[in-house]
Amino acid sequence: MPEATTPKRFKRVVVKLSGEALTGPGTHGLDGATLARIAKDLAASAGEGTEIAVVVGGGNFFRGVQGAGKGLERARADAIGMLATVMNGLALEQAIEAEGRPARALSAIAMPTLCETYMRASALRHLSEGRVVICSGGTGNPFFTTDTGAALRAAELEADAILKATQVDGVYTADPKRDPDAKRYDRLTHDEAIVKNLGVMDTAAFALARENRIPIFVFSIAEEGAIAAALRGEGRGTLVVP
Repeated sequence: MPEATTPKRFKRVVVKLSGEALTGPGTHGLDGATLARIAKDLAASAGEGTEIAVVVGGGNFFRGVQGAGKGLERARADAIGMLATVMNGLALEQAIEAEGRPARALSAIAMPTLCETYMRASALRHLSEGRVVICSGGTGNPFFTTDTGAALRAAELEADAILKATQVDGVYTADPKRDPDAKRYDRLTHDEAIVKNLGVMDTAAFALARENRIPIFVFSIAEEGAIAAALRGEGRGTLVVP
């Protein structure tokens, strides 16, 4: 990975974690072993000195787009999807703390009996005090993906980079699971990712990252220690730069 992504630059990062990454070998819900593995990776990464905020999706429970395809209003379906991200956020909070690292789940949707409501000042305070911050509830608005939520939180929190944890080891010319001839990019610009419609993140997320000059590193979360390796500059993936 290029020198620009070494830990010396990474005082603070946003890790974008899909809900599907938490299913493990299953098709939906939470897999305990996978949750523990990712929590251990996040705790260890924070222990190496990087401030870490996690934006988690909810697709392992419910995806708004899918709900809209089943007769639900899109806004209502997205609201259900945002609740799913809170479920994952609460699970991650406990799993990270079980690894001995303090964590705090924040939700863009106010639900004070379950977790803190997201506020930028609170998130920054928790990060400065060494907690892993889990941002759930998306942006708090329908019609925006959690990818866009990750770009938004990265801009708000002045993160040095977004680490996009996926099921594949970078950005490809096509879906490598379907096209054996797909080629992996080592490096791209935000503009190239948008023009080529590569789809690893939605256009709004790429555009927001571009406007705020935030690099994105796309890598696979499948291996143990993948997040820590990415932060050390050892991970295999694709770097997307302004």
